[in-house]
Amino acid sequence: MSSVERVRLTYAFDAYCGWCYGFEPALHEFAAANADRIELRVLSGGLFTGPRALPVSAYPHIPGANERIAQLTGVTFGDGYRAALADGTVVMDSADAATGLVALRSQPGASALDAAAALQRAWYVDGRSLSDPEVYRELATELGLDADATAAAFASPAARAEAESDFFEVRRLGVDSYPTLVLHTAHGTDRLGGPVSSADALTRALEQYLAAATAA
Repeated sequence: MSSVERVRLTYAFDAYCGWCYGFEPALHEFAAANADRIELRVLSGGLFTGPRALPVSAYPHIPGANERIAQLTGVTFGDGYRAALADGTVVMDSADAATGLVALRSQPGASALDAAAALQRAWYVDGRSLSDPEVYRELATELGLDADATAAAFASPAARAEAESDFFEVRRLGVDSYPTLVLHTAHGTDRLGGPVSSADALTRALEQYLAAATAA
């Protein structure tokens, strides 16, 4: 492998996935530490779509899962989110959230990873519905992006179609759980780390791959 060739990675996540929220700090640290040697794309997996797009109260296992996520990753769930859980009426619609990610990442100067993290903060910290168009205006402003253009993109059929394309690509890669970090190799794909991997562990796994690729 030449020194200028970047390793291609795909991060398959869902904005309404608590384990993805727990994994995000480590992934962000890993991506920053290895920015010169990786090319990372972020795709939505579509965890809560169709008949699974239901009020959060329809998933009674979530509070217990959150406790485990917090214990294993150290993330904090915000008061706004806890209030939304207690209320129970917010519908978790991953198609809307995925469309929002498309709307944000398509803006000039946008970082898809930063956009994904902002989506998860909006839900897991503030308890905001990711179906609310106003959320994307606010996130765009927070990320230094054009709020009007982002809102227009969120409402567009093209962004919805691209979100559906994300779902298809994630399935094509064989991913059925989130978060999953996929390493693209000359021979196919491998998984890199797992939901509770630290940034250092992810970097070690990447270096093992690079060493093996160089040896080959």
